[in-house]
Amino acid sequence: MQHFPLIIIGGGPIGLACAIEAQKAGIGYVILEKAALVNSLYNYPVNMTFFSTSERLEIGGVPFVSNNPKPRRDEALEYYRRVAAAYQLNIKLFEEVVQVTKVVDLFEVITVKNTYTADHIIIATGFYDIPYLLNVPGEELPKVTHYYKDPHYYAFQDVIVVGAMNSGVDAALETWRKGARVTMVIRGPEIGTRVKYWVRPDIENRIKEGSIKACFNSTIRAIRENEVDINTPEGLVTVKNDFVIAATGYQPNLQFLKQIGIELSNDDVHCPVLNPDTNETSIKGIYLAGVICGGMNTHRLFIENSRAHAVSIIKAIKEGKQK
Repeated sequence: MQHFPLIIIGGGPIGLACAIEAQKAGIGYVILEKAALVNSLYNYPVNMTFFSTSERLEIGGVPFVSNNPKPRRDEALEYYRRVAAAYQLNIKLFEEVVQVTKVVDLFEVITVKNTYTADHIIIATGFYDIPYLLNVPGEELPKVTHYYKDPHYYAFQDVIVVGAMNSGVDAALETWRKGARVTMVIRGPEIGTRVKYWVRPDIENRIKEGSIKACFNSTIRAIRENEVDINTPEGLVTVKNDFVIAATGYQPNLQFLKQIGIELSNDDVHCPVLNPDTNETSIKGIYLAGVICGGMNTHRLFIENSRAHAVSIIKAIKEGKQK
């Protein structure tokens, strides 16, 4: 059984940032990542453009040079691969953590492959794992996806996009431009307020001219092999359909935190209870970093404003070791 002074759960940008700070501080560590390096970014749509500029995505003092004012997904993947290689980070990919327990004065971490022990743990698991479900009949059909990737797949097909935030708008515009016949099903009365400012006029104009159909104040009632029922203000509408892209958003794996015993707030946000100076949880020795710190409020923390978590956490661990 291997022992590490620090185990970092999650190999996204913030997990990597924590590892870099630990390395600088001379603290032995390992990153345990359940899938590919920066897996959430890997699962983004292939043509996605970030809201942030490249310098705001930088970690470890490694420059992020982009060919565009806002970097694209492929550039981000290349950048974080370069960071991991430059620091020769100790990371084990495709090794999911299934259990964390306190054993005397150590933590036992069980993965799908191994068992480790650690003095301290940082959880930096993001929020891209669990999609919000539609909870309608037919959602389990193969033609329904919560993870849109590449628009070419939908060329010349009847496509429904559920949702009107950034991911839904991008999916609607990209698939339409590849020849798909697109209908958006939108719960509210308008396109989402957080849609990227340079994209909003595009989607609004496509809807206005009728190139993309939009059902506002509407929801999916049922999905079948060749059609979909939509609840609209005018009543039930049935449309021909080949694919459904449910861009309904994602949520963090708070159940994992509960299983460990980490205290969460009692409101709808379920925000982890943290020391604001160190990000230490209700369990001494376990810290949270990145978007997971916000609970269900996943729009409060991003790479650019949670990079600092790495610095404060490693500082707290190092000072604790020196006492």
